[in-house]
Amino acid sequence: MPAIHPSILNADQAHLAAELDRVRTADGLHVDIMDNHFVPNQFGGPSLVETVLAHSELPVDAHLMIENADRWAPVYAEAGCAIVTSHLEATAAPFRLAAQLHRQGVGVGLALRPATPLAAVESLLGELDLLLLMTVEPGFGGQSFLEPMLDKIAAARRLVGRHGQQLRIQIDGGVTEQTIVRAAEAGADVFVAGSAVYRADDAAAAIATLREQAATHSH
Repeated sequence: MPAIHPSILNADQAHLAAELDRVRTADGLHVDIMDNHFVPNQFGGPSLVETVLAHSELPVDAHLMIENADRWAPVYAEAGCAIVTSHLEATAAPFRLAAQLHRQGVGVGLALRPATPLAAVESLLGELDLLLLMTVEPGFGGQSFLEPMLDKIAAARRLVGRHGQQLRIQIDGGVTEQTIVRAAEAGADVFVAGSAVYRADDAAAAIATLREQAATHSH
């Protein structure tokens, strides 16, 4: 089944508890962490994860858009995230980090910027629970979906199928009722939705519609 993970980057941070309540029907919560070095924006930290976990029952999927992921990813595992996703481009020893996170009992995700080729991650697929393909340049919400990423999603799905893994493919960026259909057809099954959920009058209805669109067109 496809999973919808609203991005709290798009939530009203001053009323976070209420904003988390609006999306309680989602499958998980996507928490972006940005350090103003790896991406030109700053947001979040371990304390934000702890706040989110205190106000929501949903599993937290932390997306670390930060340098030195090898040092910081275990901190987010310790904070209580269900999945910790670091960027391949910011990880020095991804095999070692994956083993460490699994020892801590959390799911291991690895993210690729739009221009990073899939070949860079092929040897790591067996160590991962989640492969995050960025469908916009990371750093800001509200961007439009990059069409060339549909081919990358399809290639990732073929690659995962060939290796016989139960690896989930997540996309993040520009997810709307329209783009989710094509991304699901290409083979993605976990969808980070920011504006599409938080700008809707009824967030629960938006989540249900996105989930239904993805399920109807899933690979």
